[in-house]
Amino acid sequence: MSQKPSPSTSFGLFILRIAVGGMMLTHGWPKVGKLFVEPIKFADPVGLGPEISLWLAVFAEIVCAGLLVLGAVTRLAAIPLIITMAVAAFVVHGDDPFGKQELALLYGAGTITLLCTGPGAFSIDHIVSRYRQ
Repeated sequence: MSQKPSPSTSFGLFILRIAVGGMMLTHGWPKVGKLFVEPIKFADPVGLGPEISLWLAVFAEIVCAGLLVLGAVTRLAAIPLIITMAVAAFVVHGDDPFGKQELALLYGAGTITLLCTGPGAFSIDHIVSRYRQ
């Protein structure tokens, strides 16, 4: 980050990272168990096959969500989550009522916010950037 955000802004971003990343982990964790069940049964919303779709969802919802919580490579980690939430909202639940799309859109909005703002001062990214200067 080029300039240190205010403590209140950093605290707000910290809360957002913990909320979005932490709750996303709760969605991803059950999918981990599906990786080890044969045959893999998972939605194939974009035509990559259920196995690849499941691996991509687990990567986004476990690895990238964990990185968000830590504030590590935050902007890069946000991208797969944004894509996953867009697919969930507009493809998987595209024909469903808004209530079914709402959660994915909410997670997506929080993640887009972190992509735009960065993680704030209470993050691994901020600590690393201080040592690079």
